[in-house]
Amino acid sequence: MKKLPIGLQDFRGLREGDNLYIDKTPYIHKLIESGKYYFLSRPRRFGKSLTLSTIKELFQGSQELFEDLWIAEHWDWTERHPVVHISFSSIGYQHHGLEKAIDIMLEQLAETFRIKFEREGIGLRFRELLEKLSQGDNKVVLLIDEYDKPLIDYLHDMDKALENQKILKSFYSIIKDSDPYLRFLLVTGVSKFSKVSIFSDLNNLQDITVHPAYNELCGYTQPELEHSFDGRIQQICQQQGIAKGQLLAQIKEWYNGYSWSGDSFLYNPFSILSYFSATRFQNFWFATGTPTFLIELLKKRRFYKIEKIKVSPIIFESYTLDNLESHSLLFQTGYLTVKDTDEFGLITLDYPNKEVRDAMYSYLIAAFRQEEPSLSTPLVVQLRHAFLSNDLEQVISIIKTLFKNIPSQIFIAQAEAYYHSLIYLTFRYLGVYIESEVNESDARLDAVVQTDTHIYIFEFKLDRSAAEAMQQIREKGYADKYRHEGKAVVGVGVNFSSEQKTVEEWRAEEVRRV
Repeated sequence: MKKLPIGLQDFRGLREGDNLYIDKTPYIHKLIESGKYYFLSRPRRFGKSLTLSTIKELFQGSQELFEDLWIAEHWDWTERHPVVHISFSSIGYQHHGLEKAIDIMLEQLAETFRIKFEREGIGLRFRELLEKLSQGDNKVVLLIDEYDKPLIDYLHDMDKALENQKILKSFYSIIKDSDPYLRFLLVTGVSKFSKVSIFSDLNNLQDITVHPAYNELCGYTQPELEHSFDGRIQQICQQQGIAKGQLLAQIKEWYNGYSWSGDSFLYNPFSILSYFSATRFQNFWFATGTPTFLIELLKKRRFYKIEKIKVSPIIFESYTLDNLESHSLLFQTGYLTVKDTDEFGLITLDYPNKEVRDAMYSYLIAAFRQEEPSLSTPLVVQLRHAFLSNDLEQVISIIKTLFKNIPSQIFIAQAEAYYHSLIYLTFRYLGVYIESEVNESDARLDAVVQTDTHIYIFEFKLDRSAAEAMQQIREKGYADKYRHEGKAVVGVGVNFSSEQKTVEEWRAEEVRRV
C-alpha cells in the first residue's frame, strides 16, 4: 500500500515520495480545455492547493510525474509555459503587513525568473512580471492559492480586514488587462467574497464553485474511496472484527456528505487520510482551525439552529466583509453544505456529516456555557446514561450543570437566549447518542427522548411552573402519537428560573402506560 499523504500539498513531492494519489487529472484536463479564467472555492484541507500544484507541473511539462495517470495519454507534453504560483498562506503578511509582504513575494519571483523590475508599486510590478515572462505564444499560467487568507484571518478585526481588502483589490485589478500575457488563470480560496468587493475589475472569472461538472474536482467520491483504500479497509475489518459493509457505513456517516451540486457527495481528503492513519473515528478536520471568531459570532447572533436550512441561491453571491450573513459564512467555510435543490431552486443546507455536526454542537454549547469544548461531549454522554438508567433525578442534575458556570450578570441580561440555546443544543447533540429530538416554536421548547423502555416528553417553562408544563403535556395530547410504541410514556414538566439561573422545580408523571 502506498503512503498516506497527510498534509502534503505539493504534487511533485507526493508523487516522488510514492504516496497515494487519487487521479483527478480528467477533471483538470476538462477545466484547462474548456476555458481560461476560473475561480474555485472549497473548505480548508479539501485539496485546492494540491490541484494547483498538479496544474503547475502539467504546464511545466513534468511528464515523469504523471505516469499511469489518465492525463498521461491526453496531454501535449511539448506545450510548456512559465508558471507564476502564488500562495497567500506563505507570504508573511502577518509579520510584514500585506502590501510589504506582496512586494517581497514579487521580488522573490523576479529573482526566480531572473527579471529586474523597472517599476514601483505592487500592482505595476505584478503587471511587469507577467509582461516580461510572456514571450509570443509562451504565455503565463497564473495560479493564486488562498486569495482570501489575508481577509479570513482578520474577520475579528474588521478595520484590518477592510485595509487588506483594498490592497488585494488593487493587486488583482491588473489581471484583467493582462489578458494578452495569460494562458490560464485559476484563483482558489475558502470563501467566495462578492466580486464587487474583491474582483470588481476581474469580471471575466468563471466561478466553478457550484458548477456540477466540477463538483468532484476536489475531495474523494465513494467509488474512489472504496477502490483506492480497499487494502486498508480489508485490514481494518480483520483487525476490528467488523464486516466491510458496516465499516463503510460508519466511514460514510462520519466523513462523507460534502456537495456543491446536491447530487454527488464527497469525503474531505484530510479527514479520510487521517482516519486511515489512526484507524479510529474522531474529529480530524474540525480541529484543524475552527476560528474562535466564527463560534463567537454565532453565539452573539444566537444562531444555533443550523440543520436543514432552506436558502435562495443568492447566498452564493452575497458574501462581503460588511455583510457576513450567517448561513453564507457557514457554507463558505465548509460547516454547511448543499444537500438538495428543490423545483423552485431553493437550496437545503445542512451539516455535511457526523464529524462536523458533533464538533459544532460541542463548540456552540461550550460558547454559551463559557466552558472548554472538551467538556461538552462528556456532559451529553452522561445525559445519555441517565436516560438509559431511567434516572430523571440525574437528568435534571445535568441540565442544572449546563448553566452553572455562566456569570450571573451575563445570564440575567440574556436569560431567554441562554435558556433556549443551551436546552436546544444539548438535546440536539443528545440525538447523536440516543433517539432525541427538540422543537422550538412560539417561544416554547419541548423535547422527546426515547430509550428501549420509555419515551420521555419534556415541556420547558421559563419563570412559570412545572405544574403548568405538565398540564400542557396532557391538554395538548403530546403522548397520543406514541400510543403504538409499546413503551411507557412519561411527561416531564420543567420550570426554569431566570433569577436563580437553574431549574427551580420539575415533576414527572406517567401519561400513558404500556
